[in-house]
Amino acid sequence: MKKLNTLLVLVLLSFGVHAQDGSVLIKNATVITITNGDLENTDVLIQDGIITRVGSDISAPRGVATIDATDKYVMPGIIDAHSHLNTVDTNEGMNPVTAEVTMEESINPNSIGIYRALAGGVTSIHLMHGSANVIGGQGETLKLRYGVSQDEMRFKDAPRTIKFALGENPTRVHGQGRNIQPRTRMGVEQVIRETFDAAIDYKRNREAYLSAKQVFDRRKRGTPPVPVAQNLRYDVINDILDGKILVHCHSYRADEILMLMRVFSDYGVKNYTFQHANEAFKVAPEIAKNGAYTSVFSDWWAYKFEVYYSTAYNSTILNANGVVNSINSDSGELIRHLNHEAAKVVHYGGTSKNDALKMITINPAIQLGIDNKVGSIEEGKQGDVAIWSGHPLSIYSIAEMTFIDGVKYFDRENDADDMRIDINPSADFTSAQNFEQVLQGREHDACMEGAFILTEQSLNR
Repeated sequence: MKKLNTLLVLVLLSFGVHAQDGSVLIKNATVITITNGDLENTDVLIQDGIITRVGSDISAPRGVATIDATDKYVMPGIIDAHSHLNTVDTNEGMNPVTAEVTMEESINPNSIGIYRALAGGVTSIHLMHGSANVIGGQGETLKLRYGVSQDEMRFKDAPRTIKFALGENPTRVHGQGRNIQPRTRMGVEQVIRETFDAAIDYKRNREAYLSAKQVFDRRKRGTPPVPVAQNLRYDVINDILDGKILVHCHSYRADEILMLMRVFSDYGVKNYTFQHANEAFKVAPEIAKNGAYTSVFSDWWAYKFEVYYSTAYNSTILNANGVVNSINSDSGELIRHLNHEAAKVVHYGGTSKNDALKMITINPAIQLGIDNKVGSIEEGKQGDVAIWSGHPLSIYSIAEMTFIDGVKYFDRENDADDMRIDINPSADFTSAQNFEQVLQGREHDACMEGAFILTEQSLNR
């Protein structure tokens, strides 16, 4: 019994790191602020989860731990605007429009991928529905507080988001797989327009009914109005049209990017991001003119037919045209080295280092509507930072510590080794390792997870 109690105490202590008050002083670092240049020999004080001071010769308040970061770099936590890292369910593939579903309950807070992302300096992700649907489910913006509950992972007060998808994915799942619209890119546009129109009609009829019902309930005479039932799907669509939900749209080709901008212009939708957007460089001026954003891969393409054409200069061209562009992972493996993906933009296109780092910090924060809270090191923002052994764009640099709200969630030097592996007692090491690599690379289309079996079954009927 005594041994059991001792073990219990050790287990509780092992989780104690996450019970800190979120206060730490990082001293003598080169601080990459993103919004105010690079500051050498600078201190960052985080108190109760908030950056309270950035400057020199800051003294630690009583009880606040001090970390000497001499010869190291401190930068904001990396933000991944497109992730399926710790999802439980990805695609609700039985209808081309599923706006009523949400990733809210599809979060696995215990996924080992969270810890691995922290090891790459990542602090926040945008967890999204997949791309089987023209209008898919609602997303969740999360902080990677490894070891907490679903609710504790949610990014407090982050705007609502939703996933749209254009091109082959919805046409394959629904047109080819289930013989329903859309089967072509023309059909994709009409699904969006018809859904928007139906939602507008529903809202008008619903509001008229509720108004009439209010009058009837007050007067208690006459004929009661014909009920118009609440429709959760159309409620969400109207929130999109009213600007209450940010759209993140899976896309590849320039023609479909132009199409969606025309549709959104017709319906007054203003705040949206094109995800993947491999051909966005062809229409960069038009994207900038419409105030749209892009979130792309640095140099991934040709993994399926509609994305056979792209360029490693995509991010540079978008950035040069004034488009707020981010670089995302869409992968449980790539998320661990998004700093390298940003470095490719410097290598290929000659983009400045600071602009490249914006693509994995403040720019995705803008696209998620959380740039007033994270994405740069500024007084008053939340204490999501990482300490790097060297400049984050160097291939030789590694993240040594990662903090969220001033709480240390990754410590390369002191974390137990078994925190880094996903133990599977039924598989030997070699087969487990190989299986993981297959799933985490582009051989596995993360956006279509859960939809392949559905499509194959439908085609074989």
